[in-house]
Amino acid sequence: MTLATATARSTKRAPGPGSDRRPTEHGAWFLVLPALLPILVLSVGPLLYGIALAFTDAQSGRTAPTQWIGLLNFSDLLHDTLFWESFRIGLLWAVGVTVPQFLLALGLALLLNQDLRLRWLARALAIIPWAMPEVVVGIMWRLVYNPDAGILNETLRDLGLGDGRDWLTGLATALPAVIVVGVWAGMPQTTVVLLAGLQNTPRELHEAAAMDGAGAWRRFRTVTWPALRPVALAVTALNLIWNFNSFALVYVLTSGGPGGRTRLPMLFAYEEAFRYGQFGYAAAMGCVMVAVISLVLAVHLVGRLRGGDQR
Repeated sequence: MTLATATARSTKRAPGPGSDRRPTEHGAWFLVLPALLPILVLSVGPLLYGIALAFTDAQSGRTAPTQWIGLLNFSDLLHDTLFWESFRIGLLWAVGVTVPQFLLALGLALLLNQDLRLRWLARALAIIPWAMPEVVVGIMWRLVYNPDAGILNETLRDLGLGDGRDWLTGLATALPAVIVVGVWAGMPQTTVVLLAGLQNTPRELHEAAAMDGAGAWRRFRTVTWPALRPVALAVTALNLIWNFNSFALVYVLTSGGPGGRTRLPMLFAYEEAFRYGQFGYAAAMGCVMVAVISLVLAVHLVGRLRGGDQR
C-alpha cells in the first residue's frame, strides 16, 4: 500500500468538521439539565412571577380579581419618601459593612498567611462566625447589647465609662451597632477568600523583592496587592450585593427600628407584603432592588473585562 492510498483511505474515514458535535452538545445539555431545573424552578420562575406581580394591584385578603395596572406601583414608589429613605439606609449599611469588613479581613488574612505557631487553630477559630446562622448571631448580639445585663454595658460600667445605654433602641446608636454585628458576621468569609488569593501568590516574588531591599509595605504594594486585586474586587462586589440584600440579621436585631433607622429596603418590602398585604407594591420594590443589583454587577463586570483587556 502506497502512502497516497493510505492517506486517501484515512481521509474518507475521517468524520466531517461538525459530524459528532451535535450529539456531544445534546449530551452536555442532558447532563447539565438536572442542575438547571432547580435554578429555573426556584430562582428564575419566582423572579419572573415577581416582575409580573409588580404590574398588578395584588393584595392579601382581596376578593376581587387582581387587575393589571401597568406602571402605577412604580409611579407611587417614585414618590414614596419612606422607601427612598430605606434605600439610603440600605446603601449606608452596605458600604458601612463592606468597607471595614474588607479591611479587617485583609489584615487577618495577611496575619494567617504568616508562619505562626498554631496557625491551624487560628484559622479554625477565625471562621466560627461564618458557621453560625444569622438568627443565632442576631440573638447572641442582642444579649451583648442588652442594656441591663449585656456584657458591653457591664464592661463600660466596670471601666467607669458610664452607666451604659440601650444600643439597639437609640436613634443615634442603632445603625452603628447593627453595622458592627454585620462586620463581625461577614468578615470570616472575606478572610477565607483573601487568604486563598494570598496563598496563590508565588513566594519567589516576595523573596526576590526582599533581596532587592523592599520593605514589608513595598512588597505588599508591588507584589501582594497586584496579585490579590482581582480577588479583592470580586469579593467586594459580592459583599456589597449580599449586604444590601440583608434581612435576617437586621430583622432579629432591631426589626427595622427604632423609628425606621435600620429599616433596610428588604425589610421595607417584607413589611409591605406580609404586614400590610400589598403584594404588588412590594413586588415593585423588589424589581427596583433587582435593577440596582444588576447595575452594580454590570459595572463590576465591565471593569473586570476592561482590566482583562489591558493586561
